[in-house]
Amino acid sequence: MNRAVPAGARDRMSRDALNRALLERQFLLRRRKLSVGDAVQRLVGLQAQTPRSPYLSLWTRLAPFSPEGLAALLRGRRAVRLSLMRSTIHLVTARDCLALRPVLQSVMDRQLRHSSFGRNIAGVDVDALVDAGRRLLEEEPRTLADLGVALRKRWPNRDGTSLAYAIRNLVPLVQIPPRGLWDTGGAAVHTTAEGWLGRPLDSNAAPDDMVLRYLAAFGPATTRDVQNWSGLTRLQEVIDRLRPRLRTFRDDDDRELFDLPRAPRPDAGTPAPPRFLPDFDNVVLGHADRSRIFPDDGSRAAGIGRPTVLVRGYVRATWEAAVRDGSATLTVAAFERLTRQDRSAVIDEGIRLLGFLSPDARDREVRFTSNGASRNRSRA
Repeated sequence: MNRAVPAGARDRMSRDALNRALLERQFLLRRRKLSVGDAVQRLVGLQAQTPRSPYLSLWTRLAPFSPEGLAALLRGRRAVRLSLMRSTIHLVTARDCLALRPVLQSVMDRQLRHSSFGRNIAGVDVDALVDAGRRLLEEEPRTLADLGVALRKRWPNRDGTSLAYAIRNLVPLVQIPPRGLWDTGGAAVHTTAEGWLGRPLDSNAAPDDMVLRYLAAFGPATTRDVQNWSGLTRLQEVIDRLRPRLRTFRDDDDRELFDLPRAPRPDAGTPAPPRFLPDFDNVVLGHADRSRIFPDDGSRAAGIGRPTVLVRGYVRATWEAAVRDGSATLTVAAFERLTRQDRSAVIDEGIRLLGFLSPDARDREVRFTSNGASRNRSRA
């Protein structure tokens, strides 16, 4: 709920206010009753370097959620896994695959250009390489290793891995099932997005709509925040073009923030329940300034790239689950001493997480660790 504030403070947003706005838009203040496809679309995709991460992202955001709901989208070609924002693997709807990939081609080009793979293909006819890669992958989906072997038959004096990774950046490739399914999984086997989805990419490569959708899911935000999330550069001119459609704020450091006028901005004191996030969740990666989600530099250094726990809205712990002999244990490593109330709430949410990860486990336990010490509490 947006609470009325004095006119002089209306355009100022504190760190806690930015935190609650982010959590509300990321469905982390309360679980939503949305279809899986609608949720993935509204979140502008889910980080997916680890195949199971999108399932955990959706479990912590939706009620109810079943892994089969997402698996069905992947099998039915209504959602796909491919390289997008920051040239990292994301899970997106088929519609977003076709819309976002052209916008982000410059990110893929820059990443290739600055990599050893790009240097290793210097002098290769890029058009011929792209044509060969497309033909091979549409004839038969392949791993990048297999693609490299096939491409070396035409370019025998080139490194096969570099040839394959060039195709990965130059051609929109999707990882097809069983990769990304909850219970089966498999190697990352690729084919072209157009071939898999049976539709061409969108012809509009302007980033305007993507920027607006980012603000809806992550705002209020600075231009640098949008650039950090997407991997695109020189977006200030895009923001300036959109400025008449946006509302502006200032943060505690007097930086200019942009937002959609009617986007939700809850009161800074809105309660935030504990939430368990997978590794590389976009809520911790979506901004250049991550102080709205990390309370201090120490938690930021320890939390990036690891499964994390939100307590009172901020990353205050990491977590790890283990299942053995019918028992499931969740170990929560807190960065600071949690209050008894916070610990109890984390335990309750942790038991629910173990029920999702291991529904057949007879015993479930949440364990806290801090500075090498261990304190346990079990719930059957």
